Amino acid sequence: MSNNIKAVVLAAGKGTRLQTEGCDLPKVMREACGQPLLGYVLEAISFIGKKDIIIVAGYKKEDVMSRFVGYPYAIQSEQLGTGHAVISAENELSGFNGSVLICYGDMPLLTRETYEALLAAHLSGKNDCTILSSKTNEKLPYGRIVRNSPGDFVKIVEDRDCTANEKAITELNTGLYVFEAVKLLPALKKLKNHNAQGEYYLTDVPAILREQGAKIGICMRELGHEIIGVNTLEQLNQVEDILRERSHIF
Repeated sequence: MSNNIKAVVLAAGKGTRLQTEGCDLPKVMREACGQPLLGYVLEAISFIGKKDIIIVAGYKKEDVMSRFVGYPYAIQSEQLGTGHAVISAENELSGFNGSVLICYGDMPLLTRETYEALLAAHLSGKNDCTILSSKTNEKLPYGRIVRNSPGDFVKIVEDRDCTANEKAITELNTGLYVFEAVKLLPALKKLKNHNAQGEYYLTDVPAILREQGAKIGICMRELGHEIIGVNTLEQLNQVEDILRERSHIF
């Protein structure tokens, strides 16, 4: 794998639906099988050097920074969406001419194999942006991948913004991407918040790049449980059960 790769790990959220009596930890600091969710993600992408993994922290950032030392940090002081979170890392990415993996600190089931497959697809395809997608039977409120009749990427539509026809699309956006840094940063500045959430969606960036003639690739994989992120206590319990099963297998 090329060493001209940086990662941006989004880890700024509060995780309101995970807040329980006596526990107000940042979402990525909630534990599964005795380890913070973020720890699993950092372990899976450890083939990238620490100095090249930028963690975007926000809510109770000191808790995250004191537990995971040796990483560069960017601070998202307000949670205005995933696009805004990546913009928060602009200083750390400025001047970088390589590829940027963007992932989430609350998706502990994704494996190193999946991250490496996404990066390999991006590099071999010589893409400006590569999206990790999957089809799943899980009932997840993820964005849908919209393709044209030849099967090429058109756009990503967030679940809350989907029409009835878009809602029926079974190819889901995992939220993981690889971008070429020189294309990513200018595109982030073009984001608008005209959507149901009033947020700056990272999901809009591939369509912005496509309109500029950039090459957009999709790495579609059968992910199974890997696609599950932790947003609720039920999902936290589900993830913990799966991690426990994995440890028995391996």
